[in-house]
Amino acid sequence: MNDTVHINPLFSSLQHLLVEHPTVLHFSWTQGQTLGSSPLFLTITVVSYLSLTLFLSNNPIFSVAPSLLRRITAFHNFILIIISLIMAVGGTLSIFTQAPSLHYIICFPTNTPPKGPLFFWSYMFYLSKIYEYADTLLIIMSKSIKRLSFLHVYHHATVVIMCYVGLHTAQSSFPLVLVTNCLVHVFMYWYYLLCSLGLRPKWKRLVTDCQILQFMASFVMMAWMFYSHFTGSGCSGIWGSCFSAAFISTLLVLFVDFHSKSYSAKIKVGDLCVFLL
Repeated sequence: MNDTVHINPLFSSLQHLLVEHPTVLHFSWTQGQTLGSSPLFLTITVVSYLSLTLFLSNNPIFSVAPSLLRRITAFHNFILIIISLIMAVGGTLSIFTQAPSLHYIICFPTNTPPKGPLFFWSYMFYLSKIYEYADTLLIIMSKSIKRLSFLHVYHHATVVIMCYVGLHTAQSSFPLVLVTNCLVHVFMYWYYLLCSLGLRPKWKRLVTDCQILQFMASFVMMAWMFYSHFTGSGCSGIWGSCFSAAFISTLLVLFVDFHSKSYSAKIKVGDLCVFLL
């Protein structure tokens, strides 16, 4: 009974801040008006990321003392832990308070507009993926270019496109994908934070395992969505879901390949700490 007394006010406060706040409640994704919603913005962002990554990886112009770089990296990872946790909580509360049923989240009715708390957190998720481009900059600053894998660059560049398409098409199941991804990222960036502080966690393999499980969970949700779409009256954002399914399929293949190579050979823990970033 006492637990209920303490939990309810906390739940109510979180719901007010993360779901019922006017900024969240009245959010609307409008192409060309919402920050970052234009195709031109998306194109410039992704092309700039790829161009700068290529240029800086071949022409390093940053020279940062290792001790300072560790502090910057630790702060960056801490920020992403907090951001991911807030998005996970906000997305979860939005699902429980705004969706009439689980099926609604899996399959939004056709012509659902991208507005309200569910899409506000999808928008925050989109912006956070742009901020995560800093992961690449930190790897380049560490002067360990061998850690700048194709998997890393491909994932960081394409996930921004996936989020944009998901918002633009009001993609069904996107809020669930967001929550699972953010929960994994809390765990993942906690691991990176410990690495940046000079610690050597013994559970490094769990990071990759959780990411692979996340992709598999996304497949289950999307399979449910596709089944509902083709056997019912249709689901919102079907083309966005097709893009996401294709992208996640390639990620799953790449992560499984990385998993098999990493754990069939003995690699340094320090290398793995940034290789997965």
